Amino acid sequence: MNPAGSSSLITWASWSTTAAVLRAWWLERRVRLLRAAVAVLALFALLKLGSEFWRLVWDTGVYGAIDLHLFHTQVHRWFARLPVYAELRNATYPPASYPILWPLVGWLDFEPVRWLWAGSSVVMLGWLAWVIVKESGADTPLERALVALLLLSMNATGVTIGNGQLIVHCLPVLLTGLLVLRRGRGEWRDDLLAASLILVALVKPNITAFFFWAVLLCPGRLRPAVLVVCGYLALTLFAAAIQGAGVPALIAGWLRNCSGVAAAGYGHLQVWLADVGLARWSIPASLSVLVLFGVWTYVHCGADVWLILGVTGIVARVAIYHLVYDDLLMLLPMVALFRITKRGGLADSSDVVAGVLLTVLVLAMLAPARLQFPSSPWLPLFAAGHVSVWLVVLLFLLRQAWIERKLARA
Repeated sequence: MNPAGSSSLITWASWSTTAAVLRAWWLERRVRLLRAAVAVLALFALLKLGSEFWRLVWDTGVYGAIDLHLFHTQVHRWFARLPVYAELRNATYPPASYPILWPLVGWLDFEPVRWLWAGSSVVMLGWLAWVIVKESGADTPLERALVALLLLSMNATGVTIGNGQLIVHCLPVLLTGLLVLRRGRGEWRDDLLAASLILVALVKPNITAFFFWAVLLCPGRLRPAVLVVCGYLALTLFAAAIQGAGVPALIAGWLRNCSGVAAAGYGHLQVWLADVGLARWSIPASLSVLVLFGVWTYVHCGADVWLILGVTGIVARVAIYHLVYDDLLMLLPMVALFRITKRGGLADSSDVVAGVLLTVLVLAMLAPARLQFPSSPWLPLFAAGHVSVWLVVLLFLLRQAWIERKLARA
């Protein structure tokens, strides 16, 4: 008998036994554990969102609505025809983003904008919670509360609110647009609605760019992608006309400013390259990952949409410049893991693995943002721990997508 084969059989039998024990343990205590998890996450959400909404609306210090203040200044200067990229090195959004931002920050003084942003953030949080609860497959009040609290309790959600950052506004429109494309009937009305939503989400391209492959490749038709591209070009030309400058000059200024902040943040390819003295390769490296990920998306378009979204969220987070608020992208693999866990009783016990990984990922994303400050002695552990969890989850989701593709071809 082959010793290696015998060892594999023993290992598989041991894992199957362990998985069966874990599954039985969970089923026996499911309600009590869900109640405890909901209570803990609700407490985190209450404490974090309460303090961060205060920072967004009332904090007059340097960190109060810090990013919203930058957006307000940049948009007002843009529409006043004052130089933005040349005089504001923190202007790291492309020209098309400024017309998209104008309705929220471009026509009011800063104090009213803080209240408007707070109100819109509440609406967007509600929209995003509705999408993930509906898509998760949660079928009891406790499960639905748990899924909603995955969003509301995350440290990244609170930081996004307090800073006045964009990802809470991007994700619900992006996800809704992608789901309309995936599940719509392919009519003009569906494609136009989806393209409009995705176009708005392109206000923050370092979030949206990797998801564009799903727009281009997975509906099985080019019209949605063409609509998005044409809309984005129109917005770029409109923004350039307002500035009274040529598009090439504006794009060059935007990229120059982006290269100046590429090594900031943690847990992404560009900062890793900067750490080893290869910062000049950061943009080519990120573009290479983007192209390779397009190949993966094309090959796996037939997989469950949430597997694709979960993988895309992690790849987008680690392949390009992000700060801690963009950790909200981990919400997508959380939903993907929850959906796998809900299937239950799978022959390869992947439902058990998904449940364990979901628990670990949720706990990691509760860690307070202060641990990743440059002055924090915990930064190396914080960054290494988060990235390790993300990559393990990524490998698991890649495996699940490969299995689904294999089954579909069979």
